[in-house]
Amino acid sequence: MVRLPGRPATRPSRSSGSPRAPLGPRPSGDDANGSRPGKLWSAVTGRSVAGQVFLLQVVIVLLLVVSAVVAQVLQVRHDSDLEAQNRSLAVAETFAHAPGTAAALRSPDPTALLQPRAEATRKATGVDFVVVMDTDGIRYTHPDPDRIGKKFVGTIAPAVAGGTVTEHVNGTIGPLVQVVVPVKDAAGKVVGLVSAGITTAHVGGTAEQQLPLLLAAAAAALALATAGTALVSRRLLRQTRGLGPYEMTRMYEHHDAVLHAVREGVLIVGGDGRLLLANDEAQRLLDLPEDAERRHVLELGLDDETAGLLASGRVATDEVHLVKDRLLAINQRPTDLRGGPAGSVTTLRDSTELRALSGRAEVARERLNMLYDAGVGIGTSLDVSRTAEELAELAVPRFADFATVDLFDAVLHGEEPRPGTALRRAACAGVRKDAPLYPVGERIRFVATSPQARSLTTGQSVVVSRLGDAPGWRAQDLERTDQVLEYGIHSLITVPLRAGSLVLGVANFWRSQKPQPFDSEELALAEELVARAAVSIDNARRYTREHSMAVTLQRSLLPRSLPEQGALEIAYRYLPAQSGVGGDWFDVLPLSGARVAMVVGDVVGHGLHAAATMGRLRTAVHNFSALDLPPDELLGLLDELVGRIDQDETPEDGAAVTGATCLYAVYDPVSRRCTMARAGHPPPAVVAADGSVEFADIPAGPPLGLGGLPFETTELELAEGSRLVLYTDGLVEDRERDIDVGLDLLGDALRRTPGASPEETCRTVLDVLPARPSDDVALIVARTRVLGPDRVAEWQVPSDPAAVSQVRGSVTRQLADWGLEEAAFSTELILSELVTNAIRYGRGPIGVRLLRERTLICEVSDRSTTSPHLRYAASTDEGGRGLFLVAQLAERWGTRYTSDGKIIWAEQPLA
Repeated sequence: MVRLPGRPATRPSRSSGSPRAPLGPRPSGDDANGSRPGKLWSAVTGRSVAGQVFLLQVVIVLLLVVSAVVAQVLQVRHDSDLEAQNRSLAVAETFAHAPGTAAALRSPDPTALLQPRAEATRKATGVDFVVVMDTDGIRYTHPDPDRIGKKFVGTIAPAVAGGTVTEHVNGTIGPLVQVVVPVKDAAGKVVGLVSAGITTAHVGGTAEQQLPLLLAAAAAALALATAGTALVSRRLLRQTRGLGPYEMTRMYEHHDAVLHAVREGVLIVGGDGRLLLANDEAQRLLDLPEDAERRHVLELGLDDETAGLLASGRVATDEVHLVKDRLLAINQRPTDLRGGPAGSVTTLRDSTELRALSGRAEVARERLNMLYDAGVGIGTSLDVSRTAEELAELAVPRFADFATVDLFDAVLHGEEPRPGTALRRAACAGVRKDAPLYPVGERIRFVATSPQARSLTTGQSVVVSRLGDAPGWRAQDLERTDQVLEYGIHSLITVPLRAGSLVLGVANFWRSQKPQPFDSEELALAEELVARAAVSIDNARRYTREHSMAVTLQRSLLPRSLPEQGALEIAYRYLPAQSGVGGDWFDVLPLSGARVAMVVGDVVGHGLHAAATMGRLRTAVHNFSALDLPPDELLGLLDELVGRIDQDETPEDGAAVTGATCLYAVYDPVSRRCTMARAGHPPPAVVAADGSVEFADIPAGPPLGLGGLPFETTELELAEGSRLVLYTDGLVEDRERDIDVGLDLLGDALRRTPGASPEETCRTVLDVLPARPSDDVALIVARTRVLGPDRVAEWQVPSDPAAVSQVRGSVTRQLADWGLEEAAFSTELILSELVTNAIRYGRGPIGVRLLRERTLICEVSDRSTTSPHLRYAASTDEGGRGLFLVAQLAERWGTRYTSDGKIIWAEQPLA
């Protein structure tokens, strides 16, 4: 803006404060065209407009040159980094995906196979290194063979998880870019890592070649700018020095006319705070008095804030001041810059309408932000109630003062909504907690005239601008609606939660603090918010349904209660994982001879297939345990079963058992011996009566389904009161904790419970777990009991039919000592038949054992491996009715094989 000291039309003599040259007679000759060397030198110095233009252009050219050089160097450096990154990534991924890389990692000597290929790749591609390592970061290849077998320096955790890692590091060979990618087998499992890297100095680097050309171009530009400035200077000299007083006066008059015609207020204030000039727009905007000029700005009747700004002369940029009923945007700059007179120039703009438009734009921006927040903040979990709460919390207080979400009961349980049924309040949020709205959990049945019922019926949103004038809404609950109105809630938007053709419920937005009712624009925003939330709620509903089905299946396959037995005092726990259902299972199985079998197993993975496979394995263990097989033989049969399951599944099903482990233990309370075998399962812990803990040394054996290797059995002798702890790997291992650390924590927890009951031990052990473990956990704690000599009777029987009567006599006396005379007749009959069969068909020596436990158990042993079979005897047969008679008198009977023969047993209930 041209600096005007006054109104030139009336006071032209006050132009002495202008930086322009003084007006005088038009020069002639060489002075007229400004061709003298002295004038030209004055033009190119900083004392004239031409000189200032010249210096400005030189500075601009120099800045452009410097900027171009800096930009070129930065661009080359960026290109070098990008080229290094792309080349390293391409080499690493190509090597990782190359045929044979995954197989070589599984070979006995990966270095022998991979080192030549890695070096050939490095030399062919120009990278500085190609390193192949295992998932722990131990190198298999390196350009320097001395570093093979050492730990890789860099970040590998994301690559182990299946991602890609790109790093800029300062290595021994200088700044470089290295990339780490995973090597996956055919099943998608990460079996190793490949890293490739290259120093940034080996790529790019064209700045030195382009810099001379850039400098030459800059010199040429500077020369052209200098020549152009000289030409402009001559023209400016001719145009300004050639003007006379009349022409200069006309120029000032034109400037004055423009100044007072613009629609922007202009004020010029002197250094003493007096108003020197105010154009017409400034007088109108500030409502200045007619004699405002030459008066101090504090005397013009302005508000204190605006007058203080004008008097201070400080720099101001778009400061908004309320002057009467106008919002003025004020800009102020001092005039004493570059040697000018003291004072300030102030411009004023009426921004009242602009502020209104800006307010509407701010509202629109806030609504867009709310929709964005809804996209990222609603549906963060697969929980129906939590998703409804996220919708209500997002809407308050940014959109409404209160927000409620009502869903059909079926939706909360994962089922499809049933129209016509009651709804349940799933979420409620508000600026205050004491609103008289239905609380969360309340069952609500909306009347037909209510806005919610109309939304549910028509599937359309309803706006109630004034609740006090809505009889349909008030008919819902007269007492509660009166309380709502007295509370100050006056406006409502009801939007149906629609997911496709399903209406899941309604969302309600209430307004109390803002006096304005909801309008059509706010209705559109509410519908958009609810539409996004409805999709998340429906996804959560579907997940809830599938999860409930899987959990129901899993619960039906796990034991609901443990069978009665007297050998062990047992407590157990089952903790599901954070999400989905797993394949962990356990069981307690009473066996013959007062023995008890305990089993824990784990099917790898989660979901319906894992749960179904777990059920099949548990049923198989039930069936195999009825055969009284040793633990190693039972695991062998289970291993064959898993192998057949895998063979039966087609590749399209993708339902093969990817891994299953099992631990099977049999405890005999008479001998106090526990026989165990395991198939890839963690070892059990044995807690002695004094609190010492030891993990049983049982050969691990391969997981079920691999086949080809036998299982081994370990036998332990447990003192009475010892605790046996069986568990799945979810108890001692997770993503953040190695199994060795978990076993140490488990041992420490068990040592803190000397003499504790199994139930107390379970509680103590589970304290080491997070609240919601990442994997299923099955835990059994069993305290041993002993069947003492006073409850066991044994006899050796010679292979003579006459000895049967002696056995009957001994048994009768023993039962009398135990107070079981009522069972004497049936017991004598059972033992007579079993001993007679052993003498007739078996091989000696023959033994008889009588056990008094929860039942009365009779056992007859011999060295023969031939098992008797129950059959119907013909009318002409002399024998064949003995076992039939035993089966009628005994509650259970059967045969179990031992290492040196067999045992025929029969159990009778005790009254």
